[in-house]
Amino acid sequence: MSGNEQKYIQQAFDTNWIAPLGPNVDQFEANLAAYTGAKDVAVTNSGTSAIHLALTLLNVQNGDTVFCSTFTFIASINPALYLGAKPVFIDSEMDTWGMSPIALAKALKDAAAKNKLPKAIIVVHLYGQSCKMDEIMALANRYSIPVIEDAAESLGSTYKGRQLGTIGTFGIYSFNGNKIITTSGGGALVSNDAKQIEKARYLASQAKEAAPYYSHSEVGFNYRLSNVLAGIGIAQLDVLDERIAKKRAIFDAYETTFKNNAALTFLPEWQETFNNRWLTTVLLEDILPEKIIEKLAEKGIESRRLWKPMHTQELFQDAAYYSENKEGSNADILFQKGICLPSGTQMTHTQIALVCQVLGQICK
Repeated sequence: MSGNEQKYIQQAFDTNWIAPLGPNVDQFEANLAAYTGAKDVAVTNSGTSAIHLALTLLNVQNGDTVFCSTFTFIASINPALYLGAKPVFIDSEMDTWGMSPIALAKALKDAAAKNKLPKAIIVVHLYGQSCKMDEIMALANRYSIPVIEDAAESLGSTYKGRQLGTIGTFGIYSFNGNKIITTSGGGALVSNDAKQIEKARYLASQAKEAAPYYSHSEVGFNYRLSNVLAGIGIAQLDVLDERIAKKRAIFDAYETTFKNNAALTFLPEWQETFNNRWLTTVLLEDILPEKIIEKLAEKGIESRRLWKPMHTQELFQDAAYYSENKEGSNADILFQKGICLPSGTQMTHTQIALVCQVLGQICK
């Protein structure tokens, strides 16, 4: 916590604005819009619900297809399943680890030939790093497919000067406890179409119509963020730039230590992008990730594997998958070789040095 959250929480209690909606919600939305440059923002109870709202607003229905990065957390995909849509998974490319424009072009070409274009493309900005948005947006625009940017891990990151989440039709952020700022649980839907965000607020509030009684004409959801948690978000957003600076300093410490070590390759910052370095991630050469994880755990240090690709999950064994090349899957390589290193903003220089010491003993 930043230390200022209690001020806004106390205001919520003092004014009895506890339930969803209230001054903190309004202020948090306005502050997020100002920070990101988006026309409007609706805060939600999770990033997952924000994706669900985006797909609902795009009229995704049972039997439709949605294209999505395979290299991601399942929360990027589940909302499509809620609506009965079928995911089609797209490989990563190695410059950014994000969705491959080459694989996406293949998938769109096949879909067009079958007269089965997707209702949406969900692009995931991984570990704070932007995908190649010019290429992806060019393909999406060619086929008139809306893009949802899952920037759950990438608040504060930019692509050619634009905040991630503000380039496509919709963007989403997450304020889960492990994100760069948190409301304990929460998220946001952003767009440059203010009317769509207003509709999202309506749907997220049980689709209650403006009437002197409870009136409903369509299905709604209980997805709004509480006024108490929005107060936490206000204070957290105030220190976002400070958190990003700390995350980048942690990354720099790791990278500087191992800059001449061929056994370790860090996720690069792609040209004309700015990475919030939510997590420091690294690919290992000729070393199993489990060996690093085990050795760090012996010292009481937590680390973990990168995302297991969705096309390899049992839940999606029948889903279509488009790889970038015939030789194999980039996403599979990333999973097989990659780990996330400790990256918490409370880490001390001593703790970072200990991680580096353990890594250095193995990666010689």
